[in-house]
Amino acid sequence: MNRWCQMMLWTLIAGCLGICLSGCKPQTQQASQSTPESAAEVPAQRASADDGIIVAMGDSLTAGLGVPEAQAYPARLERKLRADGYPFQVINAGVSGETSSGARTRTEWMLTLKPDIVILETGANDGLRGVDPGVMQENIDAIVKTLQAQNVVVVLAGMQMVRNLGETYTQAFAQVYPHIAQEYDLILMPFFLKDVGSKPTLNQDDGIHPTTAGYEIIVENLYPYVMQAIEKLRDRP
Repeated sequence: MNRWCQMMLWTLIAGCLGICLSGCKPQTQQASQSTPESAAEVPAQRASADDGIIVAMGDSLTAGLGVPEAQAYPARLERKLRADGYPFQVINAGVSGETSSGARTRTEWMLTLKPDIVILETGANDGLRGVDPGVMQENIDAIVKTLQAQNVVVVLAGMQMVRNLGETYTQAFAQVYPHIAQEYDLILMPFFLKDVGSKPTLNQDDGIHPTTAGYEIIVENLYPYVMQAIEKLRDRP
């Protein structure tokens, strides 16, 4: 598929994506996806012998909408880490339909999970709703400040928007992530959907949520950034 066709595809699926990402409720099949009501139960289930806890915080792309819980990226990441000798627990704290504003409101609850590392993937729904990038930046900024105040290592997963929203908007949106990463010395994964976005064979029928094969690639791309976070965590006094 050439570049023009890819752009047309993303334009056509933007409306669908707005429904899928912005309108979906948390999925019941995501057993590892915790809610504020069950937050007190989750830490007790964590094995004390583990190296630490990684919380994957995000929207439906993190929750794993449309795939079995074991095939979403947090579960895949935990298996890969353990296979490589890093016994970290990875908690899926993805909530379908969430914007950066929603993520901001549940940050304090998320801290009850006692994370050592947080992988923060948010903003896609902001872009699809046309939320001012300045508002999104303010929300992510607040989330990062709250996490760093608790000595949490943050991996920020960047997102990109389809260009039918206009060049000015898409550029402003894309600049939010590197700006925050630089300001707070975060580990930045430039694009969460690298090598997966716009590829029909790696996405479900909605054209945007990854298949199990898509999540396999996402984990491979994310893994080096997680390793940086683990090194950063272990280098602390």
